[in-house]
Amino acid sequence: MVVLAWIVLILLVLFALTVGALVIFAARTARQVEAALPPLGRFIDVDGARIHYLDRGSGPTILCIHGLAGQMRHFTYALLDKLKSDYRLVIVDRPGSGYSTRPPEGSAAIFAQARTLAKFAEALRLDQPLVVGHSLGGAIALALALNHPEQVGGLALLAPLTHPQEKLPPVFRPLAIRSPLMRWILAWTLAIPLSIRNAPKVLNAVFGPQPVPADFPSKGGGLLGLRPSAFITASTDLIAVPEDLEVMPGRYKNLTQPVGILFGTRDRILDPHAQGKALAAKVSGADLELIEGEGHMVPICSADRSANFITRMAQRVAGLEAKLAPVA
Repeated sequence: MVVLAWIVLILLVLFALTVGALVIFAARTARQVEAALPPLGRFIDVDGARIHYLDRGSGPTILCIHGLAGQMRHFTYALLDKLKSDYRLVIVDRPGSGYSTRPPEGSAAIFAQARTLAKFAEALRLDQPLVVGHSLGGAIALALALNHPEQVGGLALLAPLTHPQEKLPPVFRPLAIRSPLMRWILAWTLAIPLSIRNAPKVLNAVFGPQPVPADFPSKGGGLLGLRPSAFITASTDLIAVPEDLEVMPGRYKNLTQPVGILFGTRDRILDPHAQGKALAAKVSGADLELIEGEGHMVPICSADRSANFITRMAQRVAGLEAKLAPVA
């Protein structure tokens, strides 16, 4: 019995040391990442959240919303420089993502995130911008237009999530953790080393068939995903998606703003037919553009096409505003 007790004690000590080492590794990695990639913009308190945003350029306003497990550098990577000479670009870290925070009691549901961004747009007096949404950011942009139309001049959606998916993309399945406690435990123990190990496979799926840019970890902010907070937010966002997405397709026919959709034909994350063409079929006058052979990361891999598409949608919004303007 004494020997058994010693064995149990030793195992417990080893377990505690292992867990402690993993926690230290996660904390140290997060500090190193944040030192290497500090915030790019400024902060504003909105709806209980501290929102990190970048405000660059001048001209008609464009509001950019990133996707799942992303942050604002997905737009600053290439699109910012292509558009800032003609437009005012406001690029936001969604609540809980990048350097933005979400209150502990805050919801990650699509409508809740849209509400926060509506209040953000109101606080910055963005005056009905063209809203650009990538992937999950596309669903939030759609919710913004549906629930807060006074804050949206039009939508330019890049590989957007628009309808419920029967199956999660395989690379996102490890994020499907319903227990907040288990999510937190994994975030501070196994998530970071496993993310480092699995990064090539995940990035190849997200970017494929295009190659992953060598500077994406730094310039594209990929390293910011190696933080416990990023894992918790991505998992929380993923689990919350069905709550509102289930009811959104039935309301798309009510959209009155100009809507444009840009999709790669070889997207490995979202089906361009089930997500892009299905949305275009429900929205009168929707502009659907397909990029032959392109994958999911169109803001980075097809920056020129994305910039031209966004410019075309901004011109549609400007044309509509001109028609609606009162005659002096």
